[in-house]
Amino acid sequence: MKTSICILFTLASMGLAVEPKFRTQEIDAKIGIGYGLQLTDMNGDKKPDIILCDKDKVVWYENPTWTKHQISGHLTQRDHVCIAARDLDGDGKAELAVGAQWNIGETTNVKTSGSIFYLNPTANRKGDWSPIRLPHEPTTHRMHWVKSGEGKFDLIVKPLHGRGNKGGKGDGMKVYAYRIPDDPSDDWKRTLVSNFMHDSHNFHPIDWDRDGREEFLQAGLEGVYWFGRDRNDKWKYMRFTQNYAGEVRDGRLPSGKRFITTIEPKHGTTVVVYLETRSLSWQRWVLDESLKDGHALATADFLGTGGDQVVAGWRGMTTRGVPGVKLYVPQNATYSKWKTYQLSGKETAVEDIKAMDLNGDKKPDIIVACRQTHNLRILWNESK
Repeated sequence: MKTSICILFTLASMGLAVEPKFRTQEIDAKIGIGYGLQLTDMNGDKKPDIILCDKDKVVWYENPTWTKHQISGHLTQRDHVCIAARDLDGDGKAELAVGAQWNIGETTNVKTSGSIFYLNPTANRKGDWSPIRLPHEPTTHRMHWVKSGEGKFDLIVKPLHGRGNKGGKGDGMKVYAYRIPDDPSDDWKRTLVSNFMHDSHNFHPIDWDRDGREEFLQAGLEGVYWFGRDRNDKWKYMRFTQNYAGEVRDGRLPSGKRFITTIEPKHGTTVVVYLETRSLSWQRWVLDESLKDGHALATADFLGTGGDQVVAGWRGMTTRGVPGVKLYVPQNATYSKWKTYQLSGKETAVEDIKAMDLNGDKKPDIIVACRQTHNLRILWNESK
């Protein structure tokens, strides 16, 4: 392991009595691609660990030593692409699912494109876990465990394209909810959530109405949609934005009002914030138009201001350029003015990014998995 230079920014000019300070620690310098990150407790010690879905394996890094443990080798001929990790049974240890056989160019053949596995843990949770294959759509791309009720969870899985799509055109993608049975080796009930969106890169779980059941926001060619269940457990949806978006996250102002943040379009250049209004419409603010291949977002109150800030990561791959990570900080209570801070550059070509307090100091840290630079890093939040 090695620790790099501290990054210090002074916010006195913003009227904020906070100085963002991040110390970078590289915990793995030899990852493959680092398609997906999750942060949750893997061993029941009440500390969040880092789970990484790499191209040919699934590993986790044990907090606080960051010892690396492998729980799956290569599940399919092609790359792994996404992971879901969450404690489903209340024992303090996460259950995992993995998406694999990443084949972006094949939108029809389910044998050569896409796959979904539930990883059944070994008795001591060591060694390779047993994969249980689930039915899938081609171009499996993103997944999350979403709480469907008290003690109940669905695995929501989204492909990148609909069946038979060419150039993002054709039938809409089919997003499914999989209900885990008491015995994961039994058949899983699968329910269609939606079938109309196109070229959708990511989605994000959220308890929108704070009723204990979770919904999710999905970004795609048609914009950002909210999906949730009615009282009869039937899925419904509502359109929030119309701009083509690749990434989406949510946050809150100090007042409690919501905002949505996106990267537009998919693999795009533009970081946008949409502010909630009284009319249930969203006011659009452009924060940045300089990203090269924007690929990941996170929101958290990194500075202890009572409202969330935005972090974006980009790869500089699909659109060539210098990759990096930026922090976007609102300059007023209404979030109508923002300022941008560069947290890292060419040494972090971000594939995925997450934010969570890893060391219990009540300050969210930033975790980045990086593709071309083949590294996994923690940006420790040492702001005061």
